[in-house]
Amino acid sequence: MPQFPLKGEYTPTIFEKSEHGRRGTRVPAPDVDTRPLDELIPGSHLRPEAEAPRLPEVPENEVVRHYTELSLKNHHVDRALYPLGSCTMKYNPKVNEAAARLPGFAGLHPYTPHAKAQGALQLMWELAEMLKEVAGMAEVTLQPAAGAQGEMTGVLIMRAYHQARGDTHRTKVLFPDSAHGTNPATAAMAGFEAVEFGSNAEGRVDLEALKAALDENCAGMMLTNPNTLGKFESDIEEISRLVHEAGGLMYMDGANLNALMGVTRPGDMGYDIVHFNLHKTFSTPHGGGGPGAGPVAVKSHLAEYLPIPKVVRRAGPDGSDEFALDWDRPASIGKIHGFYGNFGVLVRAYTYIRMLGREGIPATAQAAVLNNAYLSALLKDEDTYALPYGRGMHESVFSPVELKKRTGVKTMDIAKRLLDYGFHAPTIYFPLNVPEALMVEPTETETKDELERFARALQSIAREAEEDPEMVQSAPHTTPLRRLDEGRAGRQLDLRWTFGEGDAET
Repeated sequence: MPQFPLKGEYTPTIFEKSEHGRRGTRVPAPDVDTRPLDELIPGSHLRPEAEAPRLPEVPENEVVRHYTELSLKNHHVDRALYPLGSCTMKYNPKVNEAAARLPGFAGLHPYTPHAKAQGALQLMWELAEMLKEVAGMAEVTLQPAAGAQGEMTGVLIMRAYHQARGDTHRTKVLFPDSAHGTNPATAAMAGFEAVEFGSNAEGRVDLEALKAALDENCAGMMLTNPNTLGKFESDIEEISRLVHEAGGLMYMDGANLNALMGVTRPGDMGYDIVHFNLHKTFSTPHGGGGPGAGPVAVKSHLAEYLPIPKVVRRAGPDGSDEFALDWDRPASIGKIHGFYGNFGVLVRAYTYIRMLGREGIPATAQAAVLNNAYLSALLKDEDTYALPYGRGMHESVFSPVELKKRTGVKTMDIAKRLLDYGFHAPTIYFPLNVPEALMVEPTETETKDELERFARALQSIAREAEEDPEMVQSAPHTTPLRRLDEGRAGRQLDLRWTFGEGDAET
């Protein structure tokens, strides 16, 4: 076995811990047919003995310790504040997990006949009804697997609507310069021209710039509200009126619904389409690529274009209610996800909403706004953490550009140094219209003490930048891995273990 540095400096891979002949577990002699495999399975289906899988040989207790140690090297919301702006990394109540793991849900096969899946279908139907009420919309699909797929679904619905009306000249989708990057990408993937226009000095939609961009070719507008700067679009009714008068549809990127849910509804603002990020707003674990869910809600004039199948409630043979999947929707944009969506995420969101109830949902949004207001007040300082567009609702975008001018310490350096203080870094360098952007969203699940601890960490880093900038610029210092050469890492991706000479035997 190679000699490794002290624990904490380097963690060997599970392959490096492997030694030939070690056993993880022993099983009793089999009590079933033990004929040679080549008598039970056609030889063409067997792997040649010389190509046996290269699996690590490690005892069970060392396997458990290895992966437990790796888990402690990863930051997650159960450990401390996870202030990623726009990502809404809130604490996930464990009752959500318990519900999603109920055997009747977790063990349900997607090909189960409707008659034997009534509980799951009822949950999906009731969740859609609750989301309709939150959004102020007429119909909902639960099928999209993430916010980006929800966006694609919404824009495809927009396209289907215009095509059905013969408005094939409507080729442009508008969005402000503060939009999420997925908005123009989605519009382009759906075959539209993505047209950006500017924000005003307050970080909101510039009405004159919008008017200049609107013409007979406008298919619609994609607008997050509150927007990416955390600002509520106070002119939203006028914006909707202008877009509708031009013949376009209003699409709401629901990424920031956490600030509004239960307080005001997108449908009442004039939106025609809205997607939800259930894994953000309604508290499912988020990050690392999944799982996610991005249901889409629409007004009645767009309902016929929703993806198939749709969960419906109808009268059964005996006259009682029955839940089923409706495939008979001729104008539908089609199927956009395997089976019926990420069901485990839907169960968690359903549990979360039912636990909060009618009073708890708006109280949650109000707490998210209050937490951000408090944290913003603690941090705001024109010489260190300025707020170019002022405090946002549920999130604020700071700009330490003056600190950089004095010390050379960049937002990237601050983000890396935060790791040494036990926090995940906020979103950085986004939105693009804020120099050295540091985008912070505390969510409603953090305590006053935790907000103050995070503020003290950022203030301490600002002092370090003044007194010893090199220490901040070379951070992190306490993590298992130090700062990478990100340019080289991008050019030379190394994503899996490669066996070296002799590794197959040791």
